[in-house]
Amino acid sequence: MTEKALTHFDDGGNARMVDVGGKAETERVAVARASVTMQPGTLALIRDGKAAKGDVLAVAQLAGIMAAKKTPDLIPLCHPLALSSVDVRLSLDAARNAV
Repeated sequence: MTEKALTHFDDGGNARMVDVGGKAETERVAVARASVTMQPGTLALIRDGKAAKGDVLAVAQLAGIMAAKKTPDLIPLCHPLALSSVDVRLSLDAARNAV
């Protein structure tokens, strides 16, 4: 098996932005998953809607949408792509004390 060259580095190993000007538009789908583990009491506050700063899950959902929209600003060498939708789903995992 041959190893593919990394396209975001030039022959000298310097980072560079890849020219995508000639690429055809394609449909793309990306899925990301994360888990935040916390103390049981913290999870209970979130579950019961009693966190001091309000609805933690609603804020997290909005932050996830904002992050998707800002991806090219947050990830180096990432080209801006038009988003047709962003779906952020959050669930509580009591067995792991996680969201």
